Amino acid sequence: MQQRTFLITGASKGIGRALSERLAAAGHHVVGLARRADDPSFPGTLISVDLSDRHATDQVLTELTQRFAFDGVVNNVGFIRLGKLGEIDLDDLEDALALNLRPAVQTVQAALPGMRARGWGRVVNLSSLVVLGVAERSTYAAAKSAMISFTRTWALELARTGITVNAIAPGPVETEMFRENTAAGSEAEKRFLAMVPMNRLGKPDELAASIAFLLSEEASFITGQTLFVDGGASIGRAPL
Repeated sequence: MQQRTFLITGASKGIGRALSERLAAAGHHVVGLARRADDPSFPGTLISVDLSDRHATDQVLTELTQRFAFDGVVNNVGFIRLGKLGEIDLDDLEDALALNLRPAVQTVQAALPGMRARGWGRVVNLSSLVVLGVAERSTYAAAKSAMISFTRTWALELARTGITVNAIAPGPVETEMFRENTAAGSEAEKRFLAMVPMNRLGKPDELAASIAFLLSEEASFITGQTLFVDGGASIGRAPL
């Protein structure tokens, strides 16, 4: 197995951390970006950067692309604020679009020259089940819908370069960010579970497994696709 080097945003928690551990266990080198990088147990190189800061992000990426030859990028960082139509805070809308989308463009553009030169690369963008419609998620759904658009457009542009671009759209997954907005045993959690035919939340490592496959050599003929990893939520409710 050839060792690869992957750049992962939002790598310190949730799906990003589970993916980092899975890739490291497979012998790959993980470079993670997170707001805080004071975790000595991280299975790779963890770099502190506020991805909402455009200029700080550019500076860190410039330094990292001089140190590492990246074979792939996973755009995992996310930002969500709830709000019903009529109550949407425009600052939250701007923050959701900026933090979910701008780092994705920055990371891929930073790693792209090296991947092009080597004729091999992988990009995986994290979207979400909410793109199909979930109440109070207007701003998050808008940003995650754009991630699918990025995926399809970039896949077309890079189709002959050896670089694939795909997206994962998780259903409800028990991560720190999910629990910030959905308490265990709450009515909100019950509504999410009612959406999922398997009647349970996803686990971060289940998402990590799907992402790791799309980063692999075996996924070389898959590009421009969005895979819903959601316990069947995207196909409808199971019959009672």
